[in-house]
Formats: sequence, C-alpha cells, structure tokens
Amino acid sequence: MSLLTLTGITIRLGGRTLLDRADLAVDPGKRIGLLGRNGAGKSTLLKAIAGDLAIDGGEIRLASRARLGQVKQEAPDGDFPLTDIVLQGDPERLALLAEAEHDSADPHRLDEIHERLRAIGADSAPARAAAILAGLGFDAAAQARPVRTFSGGWRMRVALATALFAAPDLLLLDEPTNHLDLEATLWLETWLAKFPGAAIIVSHDRGLLDRCVHAIAHLDRGKINVTPGGYDEFVRIRTERAMQQTAMATKVAAQRAHMQAYVDRFRYKASKARQAQARLKAIAKLPAIEAVVEDSPTHFDFPQPTQIAPPILALDGATAGYDGSPVLRGLSLRVDMDDRIALLGANGNGKSTLAKLVAGRLAPMSGEVRRGPKLKVGYFAQHQADELVPDETPVQHMARALPRAAIAQVRAQLARFGLDADRAGTAVSSLSGGEKARLLLALATRDAPQLLILDEPTNHLDIDAREALVRALADFEGAVLLITHDPHLVELVADRLWLVADGTVQPFEGDLDEYRVLLAERARPPAKADAAPTKREDRRERAEARAATAPLRRRARDAEARIAKLAEERAKVEAKLADPALYEPGRSAEVTAAQTRLAAIARATEVAETEWLEAAEALEAASA
Repeated sequence: MSLLTLTGITIRLGGRTLLDRADLAVDPGKRIGLLGRNGAGKSTLLKAIAGDLAIDGGEIRLASRARLGQVKQEAPDGDFPLTDIVLQGDPERLALLAEAEHDSADPHRLDEIHERLRAIGADSAPARAAAILAGLGFDAAAQARPVRTFSGGWRMRVALATALFAAPDLLLLDEPTNHLDLEATLWLETWLAKFPGAAIIVSHDRGLLDRCVHAIAHLDRGKINVTPGGYDEFVRIRTERAMQQTAMATKVAAQRAHMQAYVDRFRYKASKARQAQARLKAIAKLPAIEAVVEDSPTHFDFPQPTQIAPPILALDGATAGYDGSPVLRGLSLRVDMDDRIALLGANGNGKSTLAKLVAGRLAPMSGEVRRGPKLKVGYFAQHQADELVPDETPVQHMARALPRAAIAQVRAQLARFGLDADRAGTAVSSLSGGEKARLLLALATRDAPQLLILDEPTNHLDIDAREALVRALADFEGAVLLITHDPHLVELVADRLWLVADGTVQPFEGDLDEYRVLLAERARPPAKADAAPTKREDRRERAEARAATAPLRRRARDAEARIAKLAEERAKVEAKLADPALYEPGRSAEVTAAQTRLAAIARATEVAETEWLEAAEALEAASA
C-alpha cells in the first residue's frame, strides 16, 4: 500500500495551470527526487502535499497515522539553545514526557507512557539531536548557544536539523543544500542514503539526486512522469524515449505524407475515388505523436584570457583577517594558469577570506601577495546580488562596467550567459535568482580574467545551468579558484584541493571520496575506554596508508590530466594539418610549425604515459 497517493490532482496558480490531472504514488521507504523547469510547480506541489495549499481538483491521500515532516519556512528564533530547538521536532516525545510528569496517579497509564518512550528511543534523543547538529556544522559549543545569536543561513540549518530529527514517515525537502557548505552537504547525502522513511526531495544537486533517491519524478507540461534510479538514469531513459518518439513521429509523418500524396492525386478521379476515400480514413486513424518538446539548451561562454607567465599569483607567509584579528596565517601558496583549485573546509574556517585576499579585495595583514603584472581577476560571490541596482537592467549594469564598449559588445557579453535581448532589458528586480547569477558571472568575466574566483556560483542555478557552467569551465583557459557546496561541480572541475582549517590553508593530497572518509572518521564518537584498541589502530593504519600513497595518487592524476590535455591539443593540430587551405602558397612556415608541435606533443604524451604507468605500478605494489 502506498504511503502517499496523488490521484488526478490539478493545481492552478496565478491563472496558470501547473498540474493537470497528475498522478503520483510514493511507497514506504522510497526516496523520490522531484525535478522540473523553474516555475513548473515543484515547491507548489510540496506545499499542497503538506496541506499548506488547496488543490483545484483530484485527491491527495496520506496513509493513516503517517507522520509528515518538512523544513519550516521561517527560521527558528529565541533564547533556546540549538539542542532544545531540535528536540521540539518530535512532539510525541515532548507530549509523553509532559504527561508522565503530571499523570503519576495512574500507574497503568504510566507504564504505557514509559513503554512508548522506550519504543521511540526517547533516552537517546538528545544524543541523536546533537549528532545531527554536528553533521550540519554545529560543534558542542555552538549547540549550547541561543539560536538567536546565529545568522539566518545558520538558523535555517537548525530548521533542517529539526526536520531530520523528527524522522517522519514522509519527509519533504525543498533545496535542502542551499544553506549548507560542502562538508554539511556530504553529511546530508550520507544521512539521506540511510534514512528508512520515504522522502520527496526537490534539489538541483545532481550528486545528491544520484546517490540518495530511488526514482525521479519529473514535472513536465502539467504531468508527473516517474523513472526509476537517480539523475543519470533519468537522463538516459529520457534521452532514449525522446529518440524513440522522434523516430515514431518521423515514421508516422512519412506514412501520412505518402497517403496524402495519393489522395491529392486521385481524389477527383472517378476510378480511384474509393481508394482515395479509404486512404483519407486511414490518415485519420494514424496515431497522433506529440512532438518532442526540448527546452532551449543552456550555454555559458567565458571570454578566453591572454596567457601570462607563471606563477600568476603567489602568497608568501601571508596573514589575512579583519579589524586586526587574523583568520588565516602563514599562507605560502601559488596559482598557475592551468590550475583548477577547490577549497575544502567548513563554513567559518576562512574560505571566503582567502578568496577575498586572492581577489585583491582584502589586504594582507602581514606577508606578501605577488601578482603577475598583467593579471586580471574575475570575482563572483553570491552576496554581490545585493549590490545590484534593482531598477536598472543588465544592459545598464554591463554598460557601466564596460564604459568604453559599444552597446553591441555589452549585449554580446550578456548573451554569453544566456541573457538574451528580453532578459537583458528587464529590471534586475524582476529577474529570477538564476538570472541574477548569470548577470554576476557576465560582470565577473567582462575583462577576460586569467584567474576566476567563484564563491558558491550554483546557489540559484538549475541542473542544466550547472552543467553549462561545468562545460564552460572545461573550455576556460585560465585558472579557477572554486568555493562550492556542490560535490558534482568539485569532482568535474577541480584537479587540486586546498583544505582551509585550523587557521591555515594546505593542499589536500587526495580526492573528494577520500575527503568523505576523513569527515566520516572525524564524525565518529570517541571509542569507549574498554573497547578493543584494534579498531582504532586499524583506522589509524588505513589513514596512514592513504597519507603515504597520496603523492603517488597525485602523480597519477596529474599525469592523466596532462595526457588528456595533450590529446585535445593533438586533435586540434591534426585537424589543422588536415585542412587543405593550410597548404596554399605562402603558408609553408605554418605547416612546419604544426608538424613540429605535433612531434613535441607525441614526446610529451610518451613522458606523461610513462609517469602514469610508474605511479600506477607503485600504487599497486603499495596496496599489495
């Protein structure tokens, strides 16, 4: 029996039909990812399921006695410590405890209450609440602070913790990672993967949708279409269906055209009139194949920078902070043109401080920051959206940022990020969060920077826009410094990881999977005094083994990356050599240069392949 059943529901909002006689069934324990274009009605549907919005038709039925949980829209406030706020997420426990205090005259009822408290794990509730808060970034000291002392984003984490603690039969989550950093996002993925209840999750986080859900429910043209598996499987199935639909539409169209041609030729010829009428009837019976409606593909295009000598930026013993209080000390790092660096570390450790220091928006308190003489830095931070002028259009913002550019150049820079003529002429106050993010990206890259700093660039971008950002960064020929809570973006873009922790920044010799393991080990409670030491020793030995082989893994990854880049360059040179125009009179020098470069690429590829093979063999020997 389904936990939640939606039968023929219709929802209209603002004169627009979002859902038209749509159906959905959610079985106990099943986690569903809810997808759809912006404005398709995802958040509206969650509100309807929660009973916060009346539907215009159909039925929403939740199983009897099933508990429904969701993150409250308003952030918690007051003088209560965080643990007390989270414990309020289980009203049954609170009610039973209150009744036990005031109903001591009835021993039979007291027995029932204590039995129920044992069944719901009331004794372990404070520990569970603390564990969830710790996973979302609150240490023991923070958990004891009043909730009002935290910013709005951190208080929304407390609201999320309260919903998770309640452990309902059906959990509704709308963009749960929006207020989280990478560390909390990785923890939430692990928590959801183990959550025994059912869940409906609206998210633009592709990694979360791939690792944490059993099926994808896609809101499309008023209907809800369900496909099994995560996001990658959804894309595969949708692509195959689109191809089949296109093929069937082509086949039916050919049949229709063939029969219509016969009718047009013979319908007025007496001897063929009967056959013509038969074909008209056959045409009418041909199936109506709905045209495949594809969204316009999202495309981003970063201006390509001019190359400058390495290092483009170097920190030498730098200290950074605010009002005389250091946040980061002893920073000795360098950035080159081909670096793709992602910053790890919990919020509050100094990632944004480092970004501001590198961007030149924060002067070092001591030490030195050396920049290439022609270095241009593009800086994107989500808070910059608050600095936009609401009554001005993107064209006006870009024209002010590029005072010497012609209006055509201004519009061309906006078009690189999907801001077409209509949206470029729309007041900022009327733009969506994703459109404002596109404007900020366009502004950050207007000077074709050699170093691009992106601080949470995906907060308001949908999945298609996030994939467009990944493709654009893959083509970008400058350096990238990335701060994001999106593991998918880190895995596809970054080839170096820097860990910001304990007041400093150090290269992390490992990948994101190893960082997940590190976080999990840190989150484990300390072993009991009487526990056998072998488990602790095993964990320590595994950690030491990973640390010992980290340089080898780094060598293998670097060699693999060089091989891939060389392969791309070889393909470009070979394509150039295959162009007949290259061999026209007067271009012999270009031919010689291309052939010389091709030979150099072959030698460099051989060296990189040898390095990769040596590192791989050493890793295999170390793990034997």
